[in-house]
Amino acid sequence: MSSTSETIATLLPYLRRYARALMGTQDEGDRSVALCLQTLLSEPARIGAAEGDARLVLFAEFHRVWREMDGRLGADAPMQDDGVRLQLPICVSALPAQERQVLLLASLEGFSIEEISLILDMPADEVLRLLNQAREHVWRQAAAEILIIEDDPIIAMNNAQIVEDLGHKVVGVASRKDQAVELAASVSPTLVLADIKLERGDNGVAAVREILERIAVPVIFVTGHPEMLLTGEAIEPAFVITKPFDPDTLKTAIGHVLSLHGPRQLAAASV
Repeated sequence: MSSTSETIATLLPYLRRYARALMGTQDEGDRSVALCLQTLLSEPARIGAAEGDARLVLFAEFHRVWREMDGRLGADAPMQDDGVRLQLPICVSALPAQERQVLLLASLEGFSIEEISLILDMPADEVLRLLNQAREHVWRQAAAEILIIEDDPIIAMNNAQIVEDLGHKVVGVASRKDQAVELAASVSPTLVLADIKLERGDNGVAAVREILERIAVPVIFVTGHPEMLLTGEAIEPAFVITKPFDPDTLKTAIGHVLSLHGPRQLAAASV
């Protein structure tokens, strides 16, 4: 494996996390990353010759590729191996609005205003304007009913406070798998916030899978072990927040998910 490929492989889980959150689903997010990787790996000089923070460079190239691909349908579309022009679906021909891009780059991935300016090739003052605008929008969502699956009582309490500060309602807190499944069945939450490692060795992923067998609901995983979700070996969630996190990160994630799916637009944006 070349050094360029190794660098991309190391950073890929974080790019996938960002793309999935940006696009709203696992399938669309992974498709956007795959299409961009085809270009990057065919032009390794883009990453290999770059200086500085490799993660910053990779995210910048992701957006650069999409800017170049935007509108390249029909006669200008890229060619497949068999010589047939690649017809990109409209839903992945361009990334969502720049407000969402700025918001997720700042809140989910932790890039600074200056770094986002480089990634999006945009003046820093415009980045700041879009960030403030996006935060106002996503934090102003209709009230939702949220189930928290978390075994640490202090973290659960803090998450509940964040939820309530946004004007939403906590409809239950569960520390065990069976308790979480029962609660979800009885209250039909709008959104689930779930940790992976639960009380007495229970698994939050298993709890979410069982919940989704009964109801369709978006899920945000809030975990200190994101590597357990971003493996590329199984169905994975679209939204993953790494502990410890700034409260604004969780606020943004909640608002972003609800703005994508709506209070009762249930979607499989999770495992």
